[in-house]
Amino acid sequence: MQQTAPTPGKITLLPLRISPTLQGDDGTGVQTFKLALSKKRRPRLTVSVVPAADLENKRQPVVSSGPTYIPATRITPPANPPSNNATPQKPAPDHTENDDNDYDSDDASKMVETPTLGSLEFSLLYEQENHALHCCIIKAKGLKPMDSNGLADPYVKLHLLPGASKSNKLRTKTLKNTLNPLWNETLIYHGITDDEMQRKTLRLSVSDEDKFGHNEFIGETRVALKKLKFDQKKNFNVCLERVIPVSKIIHYSHSEERGRILISLTYNSQQSRLVVGVVRCAHLAAMDSNGYSDPFVKICLKPDMGKKAKNKTQIKKKTLNPEFNEEFSYEIKHAELAKKTLDVSVWDYDMGKSNDFIGGCQLGIQAKGESLKHWYECLKNKDKKIERWHVLLNDNTVQFED
Repeated sequence: MQQTAPTPGKITLLPLRISPTLQGDDGTGVQTFKLALSKKRRPRLTVSVVPAADLENKRQPVVSSGPTYIPATRITPPANPPSNNATPQKPAPDHTENDDNDYDSDDASKMVETPTLGSLEFSLLYEQENHALHCCIIKAKGLKPMDSNGLADPYVKLHLLPGASKSNKLRTKTLKNTLNPLWNETLIYHGITDDEMQRKTLRLSVSDEDKFGHNEFIGETRVALKKLKFDQKKNFNVCLERVIPVSKIIHYSHSEERGRILISLTYNSQQSRLVVGVVRCAHLAAMDSNGYSDPFVKICLKPDMGKKAKNKTQIKKKTLNPEFNEEFSYEIKHAELAKKTLDVSVWDYDMGKSNDFIGGCQLGIQAKGESLKHWYECLKNKDKKIERWHVLLNDNTVQFED
């Protein structure tokens, strides 16, 4: 057979000749043969062959004085190998609005933090009896420079999720030319229920105020309110992160919640008068094009009370969280209260045209839930002021007069 001349850089296979000399079995079950390359003198190669029967029966490692042959493992390449040995990327999960609402910065250990955005220190306290969430914004540190002078004009804005809107937006004052602002400012959400504390998330975002353009977002953090213990202050010091902005989608229905109102009831037994206090409203629906309302409250005790039954508060301009602190009284016998109903309605004042109805509620024996409970407690506890939050509804089944 004609031999092929070796080519540099390639492996050339030459004919092999098996030596007929049997070295014998050394007692280990391994038979050793000497193989020699033909024609030319080459280093001899000794191969130890293990009988197949031994492998099937014993599966024990074989020890030999000579070199041992180890079968190579067959490697099957992938059908579509990645180019340049790049690691295949997993497809990104679909993003939904619920992801925004459920995100909590306490889970930040699962994500890559961005310390260059700075950190925010604050504390939260939920007063269960007053249904108030106190948010104390203490300070920020090491904020990202946003202006040409290497500084920023930062402020903090708060939203309750889901349902971010101007009605539940609170913000601190703006501090000029600093990357380490010190606010020590407390912002309060009134009318927060225990149920909302279990399903709401507080979003705290830090932005740079720009008088000659749009305010620039720096970073944010979020806290699931269900992690707070009632009537216990909790301190936070967290790194700001970049999170996808909240989708502003508002769903309307025929009987939707349009805000909350805090009403106080007192029956003065000495004067035989019912004193109704309109304390404040919270999270009112925006009725004007500027995203706010000019709210006022009307109350009416009916039936058969005449013009004296109607009262209204002052108008509060451009706000969705007005504070009134006004009281109105009705001369009425205690026994007659069981037959009466108190209508409470909130309106948006519009100059030169009819006012817009925001929402209302009714208190009395014919009412349900908190409205009935509040009225009953007033009748039962004479000379005691009782305050309760009530939901304002845009209910077509109830008629409120303008």
